[in-house]
Amino acid sequence: MGSNNQVTFSTWFKIILYVLVFIESQVDGQSADQELNVTFITDAISKGAVCLDGTPGGYFFSKGFGDGINNWMIYLPGGGWCNSKEDCLDRSLNERLGSNKNVPPKDLVTFKSQDKNINPDFYNWNFIEIRYCDGASFMADVEAVDPETNLYLRGRRIFTSVIEELMSTQGMSNAENALLVGNSAGGLATILNCDRFHSFLPGARRVKCISDSGFFIQAEHLRGGLDNAINKFRKIVLFHELAGFLPESCTQRLAPELCLFPENVVNDIQTPLFLLNSDFDQFQISVLVLPNSTNEEGWRDCKSNNSILPSCTKNNSYLPCCTDNQQQLITDFQASFLKTLEKLDDNPSRGLFITSCYAHDFIPYPPYWKGTPTFQNKTIQQVMGDCVLTEGYDPSSPDCVKYLPPECLDPFYHDMCKDAYDPIDTSDHCCNYIVTSLDIGCFMLVLVKQVVDMHLCDDKLGGHRAQAIWDKCYGLDS
Repeated sequence: MGSNNQVTFSTWFKIILYVLVFIESQVDGQSADQELNVTFITDAISKGAVCLDGTPGGYFFSKGFGDGINNWMIYLPGGGWCNSKEDCLDRSLNERLGSNKNVPPKDLVTFKSQDKNINPDFYNWNFIEIRYCDGASFMADVEAVDPETNLYLRGRRIFTSVIEELMSTQGMSNAENALLVGNSAGGLATILNCDRFHSFLPGARRVKCISDSGFFIQAEHLRGGLDNAINKFRKIVLFHELAGFLPESCTQRLAPELCLFPENVVNDIQTPLFLLNSDFDQFQISVLVLPNSTNEEGWRDCKSNNSILPSCTKNNSYLPCCTDNQQQLITDFQASFLKTLEKLDDNPSRGLFITSCYAHDFIPYPPYWKGTPTFQNKTIQQVMGDCVLTEGYDPSSPDCVKYLPPECLDPFYHDMCKDAYDPIDTSDHCCNYIVTSLDIGCFMLVLVKQVVDMHLCDDKLGGHRAQAIWDKCYGLDS
């Protein structure tokens, strides 16, 4: 009898232990790398949401769980561009960048990981990676198909179809927090699609965009260099017929090819945007920057050298394969990059993390994700979490009212006491403060509680009016 009890106890102990382990895995995510299979867009062919070769557009989807069930991260991967018939035909034969034939499973690593230790801020969010197979940063939508090449230029349609499918079938329409993030050509796509992405989610509490290595610059008039970047982007715009899809605020004043450069677009973006980039961007230096003589001896070894520039290295190795003139061209690129950033407006809803590593793309790679470079002793993983999630102050704090600028209090109270459908006059200055410094809980506490406590307008529905002001400041009332 004692033996049977002992066996029974042992069995129950194992069952309880298994249940506890199972529960822990559901709470903290899976520590082992997870793989996702591709999901093809429903009716992609009839919608025309297809890759260069006509195969259906697709995406990888990992369902959120726990308190991340209503949070969404949409990721746009990089992979360069094609800019001619021959170039795009070659790309259409590439199953990684121009076709969705034989799509391999996708590993979830770094910012995609469901391991809480690796990805503490986003491990339980809904995660979607849209397959990049159009060669134009998800921007083209050309209806006609050249019968000679059978190339489809439909990246914009793929992006739209994926978002609409997630909204209608997966619950993204109920998103509380949403993040559009991309690297390289996907980082450029993130910048160009940022406000458009926000427009799909008018009811979300937070919508933000993060571009990793997507801030491509014109890099004109470098000493000893050709103005190659503008010429390359001009070919992309012309071949993919992008002029009608680039921001009008830019194309009304500049040539279309210049509106593919973030430096000419970022100032007009209304959605909070975070830029992560190196001022010694290896891709831009090796692909978009050329010496006057493209056959200059040693340039291939110089530009592909994997040694790291001084601010990222311990041994102060300084591109030893480069000549003095080549090093000068590279350091001139850095100076041009920093000057380009300085020309941007000082916008409190925009964040920057600029490093000097001789590198391109950071968030997909574990050494960068939780290692170097750092900013104020914080890793990229920590800074990205802060950027997305740290907003405002504890709404239960009685000190919340102290964080409103004094010059904004009277205008807020004045607007609060108007009738529900009266126009809202909150200034851009005060709106910017709301967007960047207060979460909605603190905002509502400040306005509604103060209006009620001071009996400013007891006959008004303060909560509804406060929501209207919040929506106006976030551009949701247009």
